[in-house]
Amino acid sequence: MSSAPAPRVRFCPAPSGWLHVGSVRAALYNHLHARRHGGTFVFRIEDTDASRATEESMRSMMEAMAWIGLAHDEGPELAGDGFVTRGEYGPYRQSERTALYGAVARRLEAAGATYRDHRTAEELEAWREAQRAGQGEGPPVVKASRFEHTPEELERFAAEGRPASLRLRTPESGTVAVDDLVRGEVRWDWAQISDPVIARSDGSATYPLANSVDDLAQGITLICRGEDLLSVTPRQVLLHELLTADDGEGSTILDAALAEVGLPARDPSWTRPQAFAHLPMVVGMDRKKLSKRHGSVSIQEFARQGFLPETLRNYLALLGWAPKDGRERLDDDELVAEFELAAVGRSAAAFDVDKLTAFNGERIRDLDPDELAERLVPFLDGTYGDEALVDTPPSEQQVAVLRGLVPLVQERMQRLDEVQRYAPAFLREAVDFEADSVTKVFGKAGSVEAIEAAGRVLANVDFDVEAIESALRGLPEELGIGFGKVAQPIRVAVTGSSVSPPLFESIELLGRQRTLARLEAALPVARDARGER
Repeated sequence: MSSAPAPRVRFCPAPSGWLHVGSVRAALYNHLHARRHGGTFVFRIEDTDASRATEESMRSMMEAMAWIGLAHDEGPELAGDGFVTRGEYGPYRQSERTALYGAVARRLEAAGATYRDHRTAEELEAWREAQRAGQGEGPPVVKASRFEHTPEELERFAAEGRPASLRLRTPESGTVAVDDLVRGEVRWDWAQISDPVIARSDGSATYPLANSVDDLAQGITLICRGEDLLSVTPRQVLLHELLTADDGEGSTILDAALAEVGLPARDPSWTRPQAFAHLPMVVGMDRKKLSKRHGSVSIQEFARQGFLPETLRNYLALLGWAPKDGRERLDDDELVAEFELAAVGRSAAAFDVDKLTAFNGERIRDLDPDELAERLVPFLDGTYGDEALVDTPPSEQQVAVLRGLVPLVQERMQRLDEVQRYAPAFLREAVDFEADSVTKVFGKAGSVEAIEAAGRVLANVDFDVEAIESALRGLPEELGIGFGKVAQPIRVAVTGSSVSPPLFESIELLGRQRTLARLEAALPVARDARGER
């Protein structure tokens, strides 16, 4: 018995904005399916809509895919300020395949599979209004083909040079069905399917044509995407049939068009896509469409906020799917081994930022300290922050400080960007005092005395945690106040804030010289807060 051929799947975003978590979840599922079954993951850029596509967005999407770790087998890749292509069946940018779409469209028209629509936008809207008004209580009538131009109109419009779009002629009756791995069999009535525009009046291809041509030309076997594209499916099934049917000359419309424009021929073993998988929407915890009001929605924002890519991969995989044993913590190898599209549910998946954050904290705590120190660098060198606290790359001294800081903050951190709260005190020569901390801590009785006493005892002890703790814990008895009233002024003096990593360890990391200098610099600030001169 021969085994099933390895799948070829694709992720094909339109570069008109940032990469949304719902889109990346679809990319992840395609990636996992390909890896699980020894297949190929194709990355394609669908930039036929020149009014929306931008180079900046394309680069941003590719950077996001690289950050989250979804490496593709075929498609464009970043290379310095430009792009290179990996794979034999490119180009993988639709803007570089326009000649192919034009050749296919001409052949479809010659075969009688399309018709010209010369209506202006205003005329088309008027027709739609009249159509809606005449529907009454009956089923909607949406067949554009029932309103084709007469031969006389076509002749007149051609003489006038009036532009025309090209519409696909869909069947008047009957049904079309697909095997959907998520939804089971899905069936449509052709009478309710409108005739889509497959080429605009300027000749550019629309999504149904370009997407269908490329899926066939690049041998895609499974189309896995969001459920918002489910309604496009019957038209694409029809195009798949038309483009791969025998044209009577020993070829097909698609193969002849590929040969005409000089693009790679299809592998002889490739057929039409054999299955679909339409994924449920990703919504907020309020069950409404995910948007910025729910927090981060773009992958770049998750990177800036300090989420680990492996955390996000793991969490996105669970938005609609779960392994049989119900585990929530899986590494990449386990995701590949366990994932099955047939196990994806049909219900919308709720994105819980709090749960994601908790997952992220768990993974941060499990990181090797040296690895965590490396991962913190982008949040300190200006990559993900306004201020650069370390060099690019960090100096040996800065690396030593980071490695010393990690044990003090690793258990406290939920996100990597939280290091920006702690690190300045250790990477700057001097500190900026938080106004609230000055008022609430320095303004209390005993603050000046605690700072003075700390400077005195720390000047003459071995500078390790045990000696520092022993010296400072002796001050409450000397000053006649509780340890909290001693520790907090010292904490603000050396770190600038009333919230910091453990005090004794922080002082050891700062070192004697900086600690004593900061205590001395804090004294006039504390006296001023107390109203002393």
